[in-house]
Amino acid sequence: MKLAVIGTGYVGLVTGTCFAEMGNDVICVDNDHHKIEILNNGGIPIWEPGLEDMVQRNSKQGRLKFTTDIKNAVSKSDILFIAVGTPPDEDGSADLQYVLSVAKDIATHMNSYKIVVDKSTVPVGTADKVQATMQKILEERGVDYKFDVVSNPEFLKEGDAINDSMKPDRVVVGTNSPKVAEIMSELYAPFARSQDKLLIMSVRSAEMTKYTANAMLATKISFMNEIANLCELMGADVNEVRKGIGSDRRIGYYFIYPGIGYGGSCFPKDVKALIKMSEQNHFPAKVLKAVEERNESQKRVLVEKVKKHYGSNLKGKTFAIWGLSFKPKTDDMREASSRVIIKGLVKAGAKIKAYDPVAMEEAKRIFGDNPNITYAKSNYEALENSDALLLVTEWNQFRRPDFNKIKTLLKEPVIFDGRNQYDPAELKNRGFTYYSIGR
Repeated sequence: MKLAVIGTGYVGLVTGTCFAEMGNDVICVDNDHHKIEILNNGGIPIWEPGLEDMVQRNSKQGRLKFTTDIKNAVSKSDILFIAVGTPPDEDGSADLQYVLSVAKDIATHMNSYKIVVDKSTVPVGTADKVQATMQKILEERGVDYKFDVVSNPEFLKEGDAINDSMKPDRVVVGTNSPKVAEIMSELYAPFARSQDKLLIMSVRSAEMTKYTANAMLATKISFMNEIANLCELMGADVNEVRKGIGSDRRIGYYFIYPGIGYGGSCFPKDVKALIKMSEQNHFPAKVLKAVEERNESQKRVLVEKVKKHYGSNLKGKTFAIWGLSFKPKTDDMREASSRVIIKGLVKAGAKIKAYDPVAMEEAKRIFGDNPNITYAKSNYEALENSDALLLVTEWNQFRRPDFNKIKTLLKEPVIFDGRNQYDPAELKNRGFTYYSIGR
């Protein structure tokens, strides 16, 4: 099929590349000339395992093209995916200006029937706004080209996006047109050969599904963090509790690992947007507000533990930070717990020595030339002359470290584990003072 993906951010680039991998002709469009230049030179502007090789392969074979020329992309494509950002507005609602701007561009340049697909995470009712925006432009042009607007939300996990795209759990398509449903089914057929994973539903239900999925996962995380805090106060071990409830098939083990809060580009933004949608419909989102409140406080838990150990004034103390990205396998630090933790420690007078396998440059961009923050070349270098270690992101390379080496490099054998990676009994036997979450 002839496809255009407008927006070459995380979602757009992964989506367009995976469609090309399945044999479709894909034109990826962006108004960022620098980004397109990087892509046309064989690079990628984001960090995602396996993506760069796939981009290069499909570009070389002619199925994947990158351009700033939206007119050409619209005229040559049958299906147009809108994959631009929907950042939170000041009131927490999703900002649709970029989505609607693309809708205007499509309507301005379309020359035949088109299927317009909302791939971006957008509030319920956005497809109607895209429809109205495009129809107005077509009327102003004095043309009567037909088009359909579809909701096809993405469910990609950063760090595993290629696998999620190539082998999806489900493909949600919101449309009221049997013709469009058939075309979208044909487009996604190669991604679900072993079983039918396509779910056809109404447009508004599809839009709501995306927000509900992310809000449910965020709820599980915040709930388990709340239980972890209660376990600490009552002398229970949240890891044992987790196993006890996870063995119940109605609950399962996914997303019930306690820690220091969720971050990233999706969960925080989507929970806020869903709360705003509730307010706009005069419905109190009590559970969602509690989820958000618990998550914000959970990001401060590790700093509170540090202050309880050393006192509220941390002047003269240096802390090694292992992990900066909001989760492993990505350099994304949007809403990352590390940002709250580092700011909290620095505000209390401490100095930071940070290390992350891939997010160092992003951290330097975020924190700037802060004299209280330095960046180590390795996780062990960060420990040198530091008072304690804070494990913030559970990268694989941090899971089984050399504890004897850690003990030698630190001024004192103290570890604050924000992800419950280590065995409390083992570290006690090794002579460490060890703090974790809910244990």
